[in-house]
Amino acid sequence: MPEVITAVEAADIRFPTSRALDGSDAMNPEPDYSAAYVTLRTSEGGEGHGLAFTIGRGNEVEVAAIEALSSLVVGLDVEELLSDLGAFSRRLTGDSQLRWLGPAKGVVHMAAAAIVNAAWDLYGRREQKPVWRLLSEMTPEQLVALVDFRYLRDALTPAEALEILRAAEPGRAERTRLLLEHGYPAYTTTPGWLGYTDAKLVRLSEEAVADGFTQIKLKVGADAADDERRLRLAREAVGPGVRIALDANQAWGVAEAVERVAALAVHDPYWIEEPTSPDDILGHAAVRRGVAPVKVATGEHCHNQVMFKQLLQAGAVDILQLDASRVAGVTENVAVLLLAAKFGVPVCPHAGGVGLCEMVQHLSMFDYVAVSATTENRVIEYVDHLHEHFTDPVRIRDGHYLAPTAPGIGARLHARSAADHTYPDGPVWATDPEDGAK
Repeated sequence: MPEVITAVEAADIRFPTSRALDGSDAMNPEPDYSAAYVTLRTSEGGEGHGLAFTIGRGNEVEVAAIEALSSLVVGLDVEELLSDLGAFSRRLTGDSQLRWLGPAKGVVHMAAAAIVNAAWDLYGRREQKPVWRLLSEMTPEQLVALVDFRYLRDALTPAEALEILRAAEPGRAERTRLLLEHGYPAYTTTPGWLGYTDAKLVRLSEEAVADGFTQIKLKVGADAADDERRLRLAREAVGPGVRIALDANQAWGVAEAVERVAALAVHDPYWIEEPTSPDDILGHAAVRRGVAPVKVATGEHCHNQVMFKQLLQAGAVDILQLDASRVAGVTENVAVLLLAAKFGVPVCPHAGGVGLCEMVQHLSMFDYVAVSATTENRVIEYVDHLHEHFTDPVRIRDGHYLAPTAPGIGARLHARSAADHTYPDGPVWATDPEDGAK
């Protein structure tokens, strides 16, 4: 009998980060970092783990969306599924009735991401390889076969994608060696949460530099005077040689974004992230023109590869920030990385959330080894929250992500952590379930 998928399990996992205001910003003042957590099970005892990141209330909706997709997965032949992960992704995102709820955006698309990432995790575990290495060892033809080019051909053709991948092929082995030896550059958002005191901001900024980080990030977008004071304190703490990125988390309109960034320019910010609505491609282009030489970064709330295509075509971004679970997982992110390479725009992934650091590092490392072939002006976000709950947590040394060596994508939670943080009945929530539903 062939090995088949026997179950798609979805759990509502929430962490009470709002209690210490970890993750707080102008638009999300009290987030509880949460995961709609997927476990794929097979008839021969195989497992794959993935998740979609949310910030508390609404995570139950994400779980329901995963359950709605499960009928498209249970019973599939594992060998056939893993041999064509492009087709598997299109199966999940192309179901006509569920697609109607997007299409290719929102809760259902993120549910597909959680399942697709779990499938890649299952693949890595079967092959005994981390997902970055699994991807990096695929042929250019296999990688191109993952991509749905239907809506991309006006910006990126299969032939152009093959050319990009073949150009990077000769140096794969050497870049793999360097990656394993030195890791991949990181920046940290840990000092910059909006709810932190000035003293905590200064202390964590100084600690970040001592730990080898050459870039930090601050949340802005609430009170203008507070933004100026906090950025001034951070700049004094880290000195002139460290980049400071700013993140407005969509707080401003276009004109206000230009005005607010201009008021902060004296402190030499490196980029302004999500300065306005994440859906406003032309607005981002206008902000980019208005704030230069400060760079514009966005992408963590970009729904799909078509929106990324348009951001690039419109010259609306200097820094592309893909997310591991916002688009449809690893498979669609391969297309996004190829688009970024075609347009010559650096990718600096979003990783502010539970499990995102663990997953997204694989995408950047694959990009370095097999796509862009460079780490110049590229960094992965690092947030020092909740890694202890994962069986293969990220490892940081001297401001760099160390390359994972364990099989899979890194999204597997410790069983005790999952049980304790299951909402609303886990011990963490049982005494005050309303705390997790703020």
